[in-house]
Amino acid sequence: MDGLLEMLRAFQIQPVALLDIVLTALLIYGLFSLIRGTRAVRLVIGVTVLYAIYVFAQLLGLQLLSQILQAGAVVGLLALVVVFQPELRRGLERIGRVGSLGWLVTPGAQRAVQQVAGVVARSAAVLGAQRIGSLVVIERETGLQDTAETGVMIDAELSVEMLGTIFTPHAPLHDGAVLVRGNRILAAGAVLPLSETGAYRERFGTRHRAALGITEVTDSLAVVVSEENGSISLVERGRIVRNLDEERLRNALIALLGGSDGRLPPAARALRRSFPLRTRADQRQAAENVAGASAPAAPRSGGSAE
Repeated sequence: MDGLLEMLRAFQIQPVALLDIVLTALLIYGLFSLIRGTRAVRLVIGVTVLYAIYVFAQLLGLQLLSQILQAGAVVGLLALVVVFQPELRRGLERIGRVGSLGWLVTPGAQRAVQQVAGVVARSAAVLGAQRIGSLVVIERETGLQDTAETGVMIDAELSVEMLGTIFTPHAPLHDGAVLVRGNRILAAGAVLPLSETGAYRERFGTRHRAALGITEVTDSLAVVVSEENGSISLVERGRIVRNLDEERLRNALIALLGGSDGRLPPAARALRRSFPLRTRADQRQAAENVAGASAPAAPRSGGSAE
């Protein structure tokens, strides 16, 4: 018994060591959350396999193989920075948003959020009913000035009529994206980066891939209307929820733009929680649960500009 007590005393964990373990665990969790569901997962697995081979070579004394791997590691570090550039940028932006007080929404700001959500949702419903494709990106904390400069600077009041005019078929700015800052239209005809995720490249058209691409590198929201079937999609942080109607889209935008869960209806809170879902089937099921009824699945767009 005395020996057991002495062993327990020897294994006492100091508070500083415990804090070190917790912070390290949070760091590892944050890194994995950044790359979850992206192409970086396979790259991390490949790097882990190469490191395991290097350790194995060191244990067996394989000098030639060890030296080759050591030389490749120097070049590999630079290559990893290039390959992981989207993930690194996203991580630094998230770190920069730590401590943000954007959740402290004043009543005036809350009314502005509801106005923007209402206009965007109504415009999407009108355009969807007419099978007119559109792409609206709503700026949050990450600035979109660089992206806006790829299009035509407008600085106009956000309204259903203005969005309908911009996205009129064959209009000069029809194929680009509209960027919204606050309650005003910042720019139209903007060019967005396309998502390079393999599954998205096969299943979605250019308009949806552009919405996924801009939300993968910024914290903005993107509302897409398909010109093939008029379906409405909402994209946030590279995750998409499809087949929305005007009411569900409005509630989701209010939730994501600053509404607190306590002030939201149950449908909006349920749709807000659906974004962490990774697969299209799960996302569609979550949207159907919010509506309380099944919604038809949208066909694949192939290589169209959907």
